Amino acid sequence: MNSTNLMQHPAPPYADGPRLLADVGGTNARFALEISAHVFAAVKVLPCAAYAQFADAVAHYLASAEVRALCSKPIRHAAVAIANPVTGDFIKMTNHHWEFSIDAVRRALALETLLVVNDFTALAMALPHLSDNQRQKVGGGAGQPGTPIGLIGPGTGLGVSGIIPLGEHWVPLASEGGHVTFAPVDEVELDILRLVWRDHKHVSAERLISGPGLELIYRSLAERAGQTHIDALTAAEISGRAAAQSCDLCAQSVERFCAMLGTVAGNLAITLGAAGGMYIGGGIVPRLGTLFTQSAFRARFEAKGRFRQYLAQIPVYIITEEYPAFLGISAILTEKLAAA
Repeated sequence: MNSTNLMQHPAPPYADGPRLLADVGGTNARFALEISAHVFAAVKVLPCAAYAQFADAVAHYLASAEVRALCSKPIRHAAVAIANPVTGDFIKMTNHHWEFSIDAVRRALALETLLVVNDFTALAMALPHLSDNQRQKVGGGAGQPGTPIGLIGPGTGLGVSGIIPLGEHWVPLASEGGHVTFAPVDEVELDILRLVWRDHKHVSAERLISGPGLELIYRSLAERAGQTHIDALTAAEISGRAAAQSCDLCAQSVERFCAMLGTVAGNLAITLGAAGGMYIGGGIVPRLGTLFTQSAFRARFEAKGRFRQYLAQIPVYIITEEYPAFLGISAILTEKLAAA
């Protein structure tokens, strides 16, 4: 989703100037200017670790030559999707050290509006705007109109959300469903759970179905198999070696990761009654390619006994759009400004 030529787009530029959008995860912060409805420019990805606080990253982005060239007047409105619960003015990130007051940042940036929402709430609001070339279907039938849609996504953590239809509008869920208790389905996963219990009294779904979780699965499977000398690998290295078929343990780890995700996604689909479909976001699954589509994910998604046929009808989509959260946070900000 790079800069779009405004002459080729029917939406006129916003009369009060570009809007600042951000999608903040535990690893990276993504920024863009929304010039007009769903026209994004100056997209930049900044590593969170390079900045002491969120405001420092924002200031660095706003000071860039590309941003200054697009802003003939001060930015008035901004919206941020962040990988964290948003329950009041103060934000203290779970998967990073940033913490800040929303209002203090708004005043420091001289903004009229600074909206901050959970990142998967924003991503959920992007789902109705995705076209077929921005998603990849993984089994199931056709989504039923006017029914809930579920969302799950492993990355630095495990994001969970969904949207519920309300007349002509969608209502997003602000969920922390990634922290539900992990439930094993076979002896292998029970052994993994026992190993993880040594260090963690509560083992959440996020503990295993995330980037750090893939690394933990890899180490746990190695210990279970009696392999005492293994390479210390990152999640990206594990999936890379699995794709290259150069490491059997890595391949087993990715396969187990996909299967576990299938179980949790199926749980969410049943909980929400997500007959409109399930979507998978986050930074891991879209990069797995055939490792995911040929995995046990879909079988485990449907493996709910008497509800197998119910789940078999639900389509699952991988979000392939590079910056989908911008679509959702844009929609939320537009609704807020319209209601003001």
